[in-house]
Amino acid sequence: MFPVGLSISQSPRVTNLQQPERPITPALLVGVDLGLPFFDTELEELGLLAQTAGLTPVARLTCKLKATDAALFIGSGKADEIKQLAIQLVVQEILFDQSLSPAQQRNLERHLELPVNDRTLLILQIFAQRARSHEGKLQVELAQLRHLATRLVRGWTHLERQRGGAIGLRGPGETQLEIDRRLLSERVKILEGRLQKVTVQRSQARRQRERGKLPVVTLVGYTNAGKSTLFNALTGADVVVADQLFATLDPTLRKLGGLASGPALIADTVGFVRDLPHDLVAAFRATLAEVRDADLLLHVIDAADPERCQRIVEVNQVLAEIGADALPQILIYNKIDLIDGASVGSVGVDSDQQTRVRVSASTGLGLDLLRTAISQDLNHAHWHGDIKLPLSAGRLRSRLFAAGVVDTESAEEDGWKMAIDGPESRIVPLFGLPDGDGEWLRARLKSVSAAAR
Repeated sequence: MFPVGLSISQSPRVTNLQQPERPITPALLVGVDLGLPFFDTELEELGLLAQTAGLTPVARLTCKLKATDAALFIGSGKADEIKQLAIQLVVQEILFDQSLSPAQQRNLERHLELPVNDRTLLILQIFAQRARSHEGKLQVELAQLRHLATRLVRGWTHLERQRGGAIGLRGPGETQLEIDRRLLSERVKILEGRLQKVTVQRSQARRQRERGKLPVVTLVGYTNAGKSTLFNALTGADVVVADQLFATLDPTLRKLGGLASGPALIADTVGFVRDLPHDLVAAFRATLAEVRDADLLLHVIDAADPERCQRIVEVNQVLAEIGADALPQILIYNKIDLIDGASVGSVGVDSDQQTRVRVSASTGLGLDLLRTAISQDLNHAHWHGDIKLPLSAGRLRSRLFAAGVVDTESAEEDGWKMAIDGPESRIVPLFGLPDGDGEWLRARLKSVSAAAR
């Protein structure tokens, strides 16, 4: 397939896959090992992404490089080898596991005479296919347009500048590229305005939940870790479950019963993935706010995944990016029934004081222990007690109401008497209020004997 005498470290390694009888869009997967940790030598995840997008991987090719080529990313020699293999396998699309610059993508398409896409665009395409709600479609379109804005080129070279037709206009007018940029910018502003309204609506819904005093538990984790299966098992819901990436895009909330701490709300959210496009994270901030504003995170991990430790790191990186890394977590090792000899339902605490629970969402084993762990964490991360605010603390009073932690209030001549009741995730941020308000609140709550940590 390639010239004899090329070593693996110097040349691509090709693994042929069994081809289906009628491939929809045959694709060649390309991965470049740049010496970074956790390189996917089998391009397994890229293959799953390609299949999720409706493509059919027919071969996977990896190579090692010390540095990328500014023009073709992999250099002209490797590009020629890819072109030769693509012709031999009748490939219709080339997929790179790394992100390509706009110039690199254009140059590779000219050189290979085939469509070339990278991991970022592939994920955006999958999200576009999976978006069902109005909000989800807006978020995906915004992410796609932001990505497209960096890839606009003057493809209309056969056109001259558009002449202005009105009297008094000076200059040669706009080029087609300038028109495209202007139209794209206008569309982005429209989408941002619509998503801002969605953000306001979600904030109002969260405030209603806060007034109802129901804590919110949110499922997070790497895509295809079994979050939706666990969500259905805990709530009896019928959220779509599929053995594929990004089966769930739109957040779903249900009431979670059977907790010793009382009822709670549980949310199922979109799964994370390595190198999640920044444009996508930015566009999905309204949806990901369900994660950031949760009282407790249930971090679902595929216990049978050999890369689970790296998956945990990658999920925590996304949580940090959206400002949710400080929230309390329960690590849930799901699919434990797929591991021989593993104890189902065991509970432990690691060195970071994070609770670990082993369950099988598909069989239901370990779910009772999980409910117990959720109740204990919600109770542990809860504050309640009575405080008295002076009349001069009107601003602090407003912040307490805005945070939804005031249970009852009675007005007195010299101030207000309040019963504070709320999760740690809403109380602790108030300790950072300026002008001494935060420190005053911290001291008062800690001095109340009923305050529970």
